[in-house]
Amino acid sequence: MGLSFCGNDENVSGYSVDDGMLNNGCFVDALNLVPHVFLLFITFPILFIGWGSQSSKVQIHHNTWLHFPGHNLRWILTFLLLFVHVCEFAEGLVSNNRMMDTNHLHLFMPAFMGFVAATTSVVYYHNIETSNFPKLLLVLFIYWVLAFITKSIKLWKFAEYHVGPQQLRFCITALLVILYGLLMAVEVNVIRIRKYVFFANPQKVKPPEDLQDLGVRFLQPFVNLLSKATYWWMNPLIMGAHKRPIELKKIGKLPIAMRALTNYLRLKDAYEDQKSAENPDRAPSIWRSMYRAFGRPILLSSTFRYLADLLGFAGPLCISGIVRNLMLEEGGAAPAKIRETYFDVHFMLSTELLQNTSVLAVLLFLALVLQRTFLQASYYVTIETGINVRGALLAMIYNKILHLSTSNMSMGEMTLGQINNLVAIETNQLMWFLFLCPNLWAMPVQIVMGVILLYYLLGWSAMIGASVIVLLAPVQYLIATKLADTQKSTLEHSTDRLKKTTEILKGIKLLKLYAWENIFCGSVEETRGKELKSLKTFAFYTSMSIFMNAAIPIAAVLVTFVVHHIINKRCPSPSEAFAALALFNILVTPLFLLSTVVRFAVKALVSVQKLGEFLQSDEIGDDSWRNGEMAVPSEGAKKHPGVTKAINRKQPLRYQMDNYEQPSRRQMRPSETEDVAVKVSNGCFTWGSNLSTLSDINIRIPTGQLTMIVGQVGCGKSSLLLAMLGEMQTISGRVHWSKLPDSETLHQGTFSCSEAEEEGHDHVGSKNRYSVAYATQKSWLLNATVEENITFGSPFNKQRYKAVIDACSLQLDIDLLPFGDQTEIGERGINLSGGQRQRICVARALYQNTNIVFLDDPFSALDIHLSDHLLQEGILKFLQDDKRTVVLVTHKLQYLIHADWIIAMKGGSVLREGTLKDIQTHDVELYDHWKTLMNRQDQELEKDIEQDSQTTMERKTLRRAFYSREAKNQVDDEDEEEEEEEEDDDNFSTTTSRRSKVPWKVCWCYMSSGGFFMVFLMVSSKLLKHSVIVAIDYWLAIWTSKSNQSVVEGPNGTCQFQVLSRNATFPGSSDSEDPIYLTVFIVLCAAGITLCLITSLTVEFLGLSAATNLHDNLLNKIIHAPLRFFDITPLGQILNRFSADTNIIDQHIPPTLESLTRSTLLCLSAIGVISSITRYFLIALVPLAVAFYFIQKYFRVASKDLQDLDDSTQLPLLCHFSETAEGLTTIRAFRHEARFKQRMLELTDTNNTAYLFLSAANRWLEVRTDYLGAVIVLAAAGASIWGSRCGQPSGGLVGLALTYALTVTNYLNWVVRNLADLEVQMAAVKKVNSFLGTESENYEGSMDSSQVPENWPHDGEIKIQDLCVRYDPMLKPVLKHVNAYVQPGQKVGICGRTGSGKSSLSLAFFNMVDIFEGKIVIDGIDICKLPLQTLRSRLSIILQDPVLFSGSIRFNLDPEQTCNDERLWEALEIAQLKNMVKALPGGLDAVVTEGGENFSVGQRQLFCLARAFVRKSSILIMDEATASIDMATENILQKVVMTAFADRTVVTIAHRVHTILTADLVIVMKRGNILEYDKPETLLEQEDGMFASFVKADM
Repeated sequence: MGLSFCGNDENVSGYSVDDGMLNNGCFVDALNLVPHVFLLFITFPILFIGWGSQSSKVQIHHNTWLHFPGHNLRWILTFLLLFVHVCEFAEGLVSNNRMMDTNHLHLFMPAFMGFVAATTSVVYYHNIETSNFPKLLLVLFIYWVLAFITKSIKLWKFAEYHVGPQQLRFCITALLVILYGLLMAVEVNVIRIRKYVFFANPQKVKPPEDLQDLGVRFLQPFVNLLSKATYWWMNPLIMGAHKRPIELKKIGKLPIAMRALTNYLRLKDAYEDQKSAENPDRAPSIWRSMYRAFGRPILLSSTFRYLADLLGFAGPLCISGIVRNLMLEEGGAAPAKIRETYFDVHFMLSTELLQNTSVLAVLLFLALVLQRTFLQASYYVTIETGINVRGALLAMIYNKILHLSTSNMSMGEMTLGQINNLVAIETNQLMWFLFLCPNLWAMPVQIVMGVILLYYLLGWSAMIGASVIVLLAPVQYLIATKLADTQKSTLEHSTDRLKKTTEILKGIKLLKLYAWENIFCGSVEETRGKELKSLKTFAFYTSMSIFMNAAIPIAAVLVTFVVHHIINKRCPSPSEAFAALALFNILVTPLFLLSTVVRFAVKALVSVQKLGEFLQSDEIGDDSWRNGEMAVPSEGAKKHPGVTKAINRKQPLRYQMDNYEQPSRRQMRPSETEDVAVKVSNGCFTWGSNLSTLSDINIRIPTGQLTMIVGQVGCGKSSLLLAMLGEMQTISGRVHWSKLPDSETLHQGTFSCSEAEEEGHDHVGSKNRYSVAYATQKSWLLNATVEENITFGSPFNKQRYKAVIDACSLQLDIDLLPFGDQTEIGERGINLSGGQRQRICVARALYQNTNIVFLDDPFSALDIHLSDHLLQEGILKFLQDDKRTVVLVTHKLQYLIHADWIIAMKGGSVLREGTLKDIQTHDVELYDHWKTLMNRQDQELEKDIEQDSQTTMERKTLRRAFYSREAKNQVDDEDEEEEEEEEDDDNFSTTTSRRSKVPWKVCWCYMSSGGFFMVFLMVSSKLLKHSVIVAIDYWLAIWTSKSNQSVVEGPNGTCQFQVLSRNATFPGSSDSEDPIYLTVFIVLCAAGITLCLITSLTVEFLGLSAATNLHDNLLNKIIHAPLRFFDITPLGQILNRFSADTNIIDQHIPPTLESLTRSTLLCLSAIGVISSITRYFLIALVPLAVAFYFIQKYFRVASKDLQDLDDSTQLPLLCHFSETAEGLTTIRAFRHEARFKQRMLELTDTNNTAYLFLSAANRWLEVRTDYLGAVIVLAAAGASIWGSRCGQPSGGLVGLALTYALTVTNYLNWVVRNLADLEVQMAAVKKVNSFLGTESENYEGSMDSSQVPENWPHDGEIKIQDLCVRYDPMLKPVLKHVNAYVQPGQKVGICGRTGSGKSSLSLAFFNMVDIFEGKIVIDGIDICKLPLQTLRSRLSIILQDPVLFSGSIRFNLDPEQTCNDERLWEALEIAQLKNMVKALPGGLDAVVTEGGENFSVGQRQLFCLARAFVRKSSILIMDEATASIDMATENILQKVVMTAFADRTVVTIAHRVHTILTADLVIVMKRGNILEYDKPETLLEQEDGMFASFVKADM
């Protein structure tokens, strides 16, 4: 058969033009080739030259700028064009091969060239667009015109010869004419708008801002349509992740349209627009605002979703068509071919197209590809919208927090917890609802369509089958709600357990010293038991839900076919059966999801209600002095009128010239003429609910002087400061802030006591005259470095910074930190002690360049030396030299002599106001009262030896926290440490290998902790279940094929087939076999359903038993770990194991594991079934498997990195919210709202960027696996059709293969995503495992506890012989060869400088440290031989830091519950607490809050004393027990020790030497050795001795 363009048929000359040129069909086809060839000739050189010199033309860094109008339309039209060219080519080939005697190239060659030209056109266009050379578009314009003309000629000739729409070629040509016309129009439009040719002045365009900004890396909005649909632009990121981890720098910034600020403004406008003038009280609806701001993308996404759902039904229909046509071909009943010729060539009928199996296979492939593309586009749009909404809501909530009235916070109407919930939970609920909401309206349509198609295929029996699914949907909803409830109760229990665990870990030293770890461990286990109980319920409901999902389709198919058999007395044909199967698979998904969506909708309604309430809550009074006419405008929110009365103040500078007299010198007593910084007249203030807290306030704060406010606890000192700051609600009166005289800014020389200061002239504008530097009583730190906490947003000035650090004596503390002042502190960083925190807060107030400084009790957590230093250097020198107005609230009356002005308060009103002299003359009584108090405080001052006792302690604990640990591992980076341990050589190759491996070892460890029986059960039941499911479908295929073989032989093709299949009477031999088939089918289905139940239960309960074992082992290991472990492991890290990691192991791993095994087995069984049916499929499988391997390999690594980024960026955001809510008053006093808002927007954007990239990566994966799935379907269809031509599989089996191939597309991406999730989640198991390796303390001892006398130690005699002690075998000894002897009943004092080994000695008594030489013998028994429990339960100790646990007072004194009430009351009486406890509600059962916060530090210390007394031990050790209490309490303690413990041995470790002057024996230690050892009297006689020098310093 020769090849020729027009063919060489006999008796027909293809080349004759007798009837005219255009009437020769072949010539018209040749004419059609011209435009294509023209385009290829012109564009190829341009493309190659262009690609060579492209770099010079690109003007912006992203070559993704799409700036020609009609861009997307052009891409869509080009894709359609390509599709039509493929159809044209196929039609030409079929006509040529089937009907012609010789080859007619002109039938299909122009189509092929057209395809090539169309592809070239789009590549060419893309290159021109990115290199911005619009003039070259002229080529395309010419091409479209030529192609349009030539195709129109062809169409015109067809019409002339009466070729109509019933011929396929006519339809194709008409379509091409339309497409070319449209493309021509697009090109004309580009010329019209850009005027690049035919116009004098072409339009200049600039790229959008985002693309000029190098930081924007999220290109989804800017790339071309193909890249948008396939996420091609993500390739470099995802591939690159394999070489080096993705960091925040790599993902850059968000495009402007997606930033939180943009969205916040959109939402806010929509929200504010609803506040109408008619009814201002009506709360705006958040739903409506969200719809107005973000409605369009949701509609777009829903459109995509509808398109995807409708295309989804193409699958079952194509399967039905392919199977039916194959069966017809098999039966030899293919329709006769009708020959129609025009122009001497054959024309194919349009109806023939859909009867061709190959065409159907290709259509199925295309439908799948399109469906998946639309589905992913819909997902992406909703996720992007959800993220935008969340960003906007977060900004709204934050803005509201900044305006919340303080009374709301303090009166408990709005707790921190509620705010954190709004941020962490409610906004996420709404975001998730938005992700799922297109389902709400897409699913009903999908269900209706599915049911209609089922009815069309199988009649009424299908309706009954579908009703099974529909009826079971409410059950699923019920299960879903039950799941939510169970999750809530689980959460409550786990919060409870975490609270208990935290307490244990914080007080671990005490628990070990008192041998109470098992009691507390028991209480945690009890809570854990409750948690596990609700986890069991949770597991049960989860497995029910999984079971329903797996069993419903089996049940539906069973019911349908059984009913069909009963009604029609036969089984359906393979084409109907497998189309129905595929439809059932489609139907189950929406019904299963519907329950979830409904649940989320309900949650979203609740969340919106909570948000609405929050946004409507009270705001702070409108303080015009700070908000009104400001030099720096702040975004004031619209205030609610009438909540609080306006509090007047500061008018702008320029009106204030008149009433200002310049004082000649600084007077001690402010006279009326002198300027007053703040003045309150007739003030009456409240914290809400109109009960006045402060009443009748008339005070003046003199400018540039030091004012002190004194009074008892709770008399309203702090409230007064807040009232002046405008934080309280004003009932009556006003607060007046002084004006700023203009002369200040005019004459440089003059200075005044007014609010300005000289520095104002040196750098004008550096001082914010409207803000107040304010240090609160409860110190408030940011999660930032020390330096950032002190500078607090002000410009850094080295000299000033150094001066402030010195004034607050922070230098020593900073030197201890691992990175100096660049160390992160706060919630996530290193936790400083109270004193250190307080000094940083004071330093912040000093550093700020403000005129007024409010200090609220800055000395409360400082010891005497620091307080004095701070007062002298910081307040008197640094602030007063600057002429700043200082208001100081304090309890230290000895500082009153430094005050220029004193305000004494009592019971919420001012008792006295004036200078100290005034008060001395006018109110003698008050002055005397102060004097007595002052004397007491002065004694305390003098008696302080060991320089900075408490501070040195704090520094010591800080140092201890660091030693042996590299800095910055604080922030829970231990996973990295673990990885480093595994591989020290971290070069490229190892990182690569490490990053793509699944942690099989950890998986095995997880499985084995679940128990081997459960693992075996799970594996075997899973395999069985999948085998049975395959068996069901296989049986169905055989059954339907067998019983339908007799039906097929109808002479007239399909019609007969349809009629017969509806008819009950038909010939056939299948009657006798049918019952057998039916019974086997029913049995298999029943077995399948049972196995579904078993597997879903086994996986969940395997997970549960693993979680139980892992947590129990972890708790036991940690509680029994040596003390050293807690010194070197940060508390946060241990807590993380119990919170986040345990939660992952409890709730997240089992479902992931279940889903992973299910989807993997489904894919494997599907591939197995297809391969067994047609061997040819295996050829296609190899390249597909390779592609799949690489896709999952790259994705898993990138996904893990992005997941980590998402997690790590979420924490700072949540912290920032809670920080702001805690530090509201400080932020508002400093006027730093705008800066904090900015920071919040940055944090939100960072988190949103990470989340967006994560979801884009998921789309990247899903698009790729979906396309792979589509190729699998195509391969399966192709192999089956090809195979059946060779007579291999029967029609039923082809149906089976295709149905299975369709399921693969759904499950491929789940395999990868679950694998990636499991990898991330297994990290939790790995971390928990790393703690399971810690050594426990040796609890046994060499003696049996029964050998120890009941009343040991009865005398309290202690012999220390040659004792050497170290904290760790790796470290140097802290005690070296210590020898001492203590007689029964002696009172021993041990003193020495910090680090001399005093505390280590006290720990050695309890065998808490490593005693590697020597021994301690108590009453004749070497303590190292005793079981730890026995030893520690027989001694008592009072620690320096008082530790109380939440519970009752009774529980704190006697957790073992061995003592009666009399003994407890007696102990309380000795500790001087009896009366106080009696007054509490519940007496001994009164509540102690977490950490004993509801008692003062002194009271807590006394409780610890009572606790030591309850345990009637003959040896008591007091470890610096008086360090944190005041004189009065200390005196009580001393008295008690002398009387109540008279007959016992007491070892006191002292840092105030006067406390041990009365002791029987004094031991002075230095560097782990005993330096002096004798009676105090003897030691005092040695004048040059160390003890004597201590006492001298103390006196």
